[in-house]
Amino acid sequence: MTLKLAKLISWITTLWLIGLPLGALYLLFNFDGLSLLAQDNLHLPIRWDTVVSWQWYTLWMLTVVYMAVGLAGVYFLRKAFSSFAKGHWFDLENSASLRAFAILLIVQGLAKPVYNTIASVLLSWNHPAGQKVLAITVGSYELVLVTSGIVMWVLCDLLVDGIKARKENQQFV
Repeated sequence: MTLKLAKLISWITTLWLIGLPLGALYLLFNFDGLSLLAQDNLHLPIRWDTVVSWQWYTLWMLTVVYMAVGLAGVYFLRKAFSSFAKGHWFDLENSASLRAFAILLIVQGLAKPVYNTIASVLLSWNHPAGQKVLAITVGSYELVLVTSGIVMWVLCDLLVDGIKARKENQQFV
């Protein structure tokens, strides 16, 4: 059952690696979709009708950079689970891939408030003086990402220690 789950996670992450860039490319040419997504996710008290095309392009680029961190993490997660699906459980390459995933998870959790802050300034740029928005938000989502990344990092270190102990035991036999 574990091999099947590892294979399933490998396939799901492959779909993410294909689907997210295609979605980003679609939003590059569909500002209405980007606008709806921004309004639903950013929850900014701004006048959306004042946002012009250069702001949408800049928001799109900012979003792509932010999502690239997560996508890189998904790549390393896929790499580890593809190896797990082949029955390779305890090796240093899997641990390195999972550690890279953990680091990128932490980075994305820390980057989210920065992304939201830059987006708020960017999207309210055309507002009159006194009506520009600087929104600094930190929520439980960011805390969950950072905590999960730290837990994953600790588990990777335990995996490496287990690999080293197994190698030492094999030398004695």
